[in-house]
Amino acid sequence: MTTVTQYHLQVTHHLFFLNSILHIYTAKGLREYAIAAAERLREVGRLDAKEHKGKTALLVAVTANQPEIVQDLLLLGADINACDFKGQTALHLAAHYGFPAVLQAILSGRPNVNLEARNFEGMTPLHCAAISHSVTVKASSAAPADVSLQTKAEEKLSCVRMLFHAGASLLSQEIKSNKTVLHLAVKEGNIKLVDYLLGSRLQNMKDFVNMKAHGHTALHMAAGLHGNQNQEKILQLLLDRGADPSIRNLENDQPAHLLQSGPQGERVTCQSFLTVSPSKYLSYC
Repeated sequence: MTTVTQYHLQVTHHLFFLNSILHIYTAKGLREYAIAAAERLREVGRLDAKEHKGKTALLVAVTANQPEIVQDLLLLGADINACDFKGQTALHLAAHYGFPAVLQAILSGRPNVNLEARNFEGMTPLHCAAISHSVTVKASSAAPADVSLQTKAEEKLSCVRMLFHAGASLLSQEIKSNKTVLHLAVKEGNIKLVDYLLGSRLQNMKDFVNMKAHGHTALHMAAGLHGNQNQEKILQLLLDRGADPSIRNLENDQPAHLLQSGPQGERVTCQSFLTVSPSKYLSYC
């Protein structure tokens, strides 16, 4: 083996060691050590080197909920829009895990962050935040005495708010199913998120409420929430914000046609839909 080859192997081994140690320091929250390793890697253009799951040191810091290290790495020039093997950027991960402090560190003073970046599932960070919030709300409902779940649900809703105020679009549709965050929230019966989204100040709120996902409006999805305790409230919120009960889906059904059968469905129709368009639904009462 030549001296040059040995030298290159030593350099490669050294850089690999630095990459690994930076990820370890970052994951453990060892800030001073992480900064030292990051500065050395920046000198040789390896600050955004990835570990075995495709995560850069920045993505590891986000996942480990280390907002100060996230800020340090960004100040050193880490790629804010780098993604892992699933296409998840720092924003996707912070939104998914519900880390407001980390999200704030990413959003603060970084105009080049891509709020509409898509992961390999076709979702933006806002979609990820909405889905994750619904999962936690459902878990909290199943275990009402668990304060930690309630706290985490609030943190995740805070992430939704932060992304929206930073400029993330409520109109963005995930690529696979064309759902907006409103569709995602309604589908899960997430009354708190639906209430927040419909309370936002959108100039085109009526268009937003009536957007379709594979033919279904949010009102169609709400009508299909059979047995969900929040169904009536969600229906009313949607109607109050301009949801059109006359829109038909790809099966030519209006929302009222998707309500549960029997007395419960008739009662919901009378209380919700008739207040908006009596002539269309008079036969239900």
